[in-house]
Amino acid sequence: MMQAVCVDAPGGPENLLLRAVPRPPPKDGEVLIKVHAAALNRADLLQRRGLYPPPPGESDIIGLEVAGTVDTLGPGLKRDWKLDERVMALLGGGGYAEYVSVPEELLMPVPSNLTLCQAAAIPEAWLTAFQLLAWIAQVKEGEVVLVHAGASGVGTAAVQLVRLFGAVPIITAGSPEKLRMAEKLGAAAGFNYKKESFAQGVCDFTGGKGANVILDCIGGCNWEQNVSCLSVDGRWVLYGTMGGRTVEGDLLGKLLSKRGHLLSSLLRSRTLQYKSNLIRDFSHKVLPYFSNQPASLRPVIDRTFKLEDIAEAHRYMEANRNMGKIIIKVIPQNEETH
Repeated sequence: MMQAVCVDAPGGPENLLLRAVPRPPPKDGEVLIKVHAAALNRADLLQRRGLYPPPPGESDIIGLEVAGTVDTLGPGLKRDWKLDERVMALLGGGGYAEYVSVPEELLMPVPSNLTLCQAAAIPEAWLTAFQLLAWIAQVKEGEVVLVHAGASGVGTAAVQLVRLFGAVPIITAGSPEKLRMAEKLGAAAGFNYKKESFAQGVCDFTGGKGANVILDCIGGCNWEQNVSCLSVDGRWVLYGTMGGRTVEGDLLGKLLSKRGHLLSSLLRSRTLQYKSNLIRDFSHKVLPYFSNQPASLRPVIDRTFKLEDIAEAHRYMEANRNMGKIIIKVIPQNEETH
C-alpha cells in the first residue's frame, strides 16, 4: 500500500483526500519510482474539477511530473536502470503518490547538481516549453518570442529556452514582481497585462514588426491583442485557455491579413512514442545545460508543500500567487545524499 491523493467527486481543493491505495506494480517495460517530490500544473486543477480526465489507461491519481529514486524494475526493460538511481519522469497521471510506475522511455536521469525537489520542477513544464518552441513553433535565432504568463512554470522555462536558442523572449505577467523575476531570467521586456496593452508594448519593442512567435496559454480574452502584435507570417501557438475558449469578432480576417499561423498543442494526450522522442531530443539538446558550470538553465521554484497540504497548494495556484513551480514534497529526504 501507499499514500496517494484521491478525488472521489469533482470539485474544489477540499475534495482532495489523502488515503492508502494499492501500490502500482511495474508492468512490462516500466520502472516503479519511489516519489520524493511532485509538482503542480494547471492541468491538475482542471482534472480535480472533472474537466480534464486522464487519457485511457492512465492513473486516475492527479500529477504529471515527479522526481525520486528507482525502487523496482519491471520485466522487459531495455536500459540498465540501477536501484536507488535518481530519476525524474513525465507522467500521464499518478504523481500525487508515494510510488508511481512509469514506462522507462519517460524517465530522465537527474542532473547531479540538482536536488530531487528541483528535478520535480522540470519534466512537464520544461518538456512542454521545449515542445512548443522547438517542435511546434520551430523558433529560429534572432526571432522575438512573446510568452504569456511569463512567471509560470512553463513561462519561466520558456524564457530560458528562448535565450538558449538565440532568440529574444518578452513576456506578459500580472504583477511588477513577476515581471522583475522574468527579466532576471532573461526576458528582454515585460508587460503588465492588468495595467497596459501588451500589444502596444510588443509593437513598440519590435519597432512595429510584431512578435514572430506567441506562446499562449490564455486564449479567448487575448485574441485581438495577440493578432494585433503578431508579425507577418508569425506563429501563434495555443496551449491553454485560461482566459476563455470562445472568440467573437473578426479573428479569421485579421489573422489572414497577417498570414498568421494558428497552431495548437497538448502534451498529455500524445502517444508514448511521441513523448519518448521528445524526451530524447530534450535530453540531448537541453538537459546538459542544467549541469554545466555555471549552469545556464535552472528550474524556478516558488514554494514547497507537504503531500498532506495538497489542498492548500491547489488554493495557492488558483490564486495565481506563484512565480515558478509549486512543489509537493512527498517523502522527506536528506538533500545531501539525494
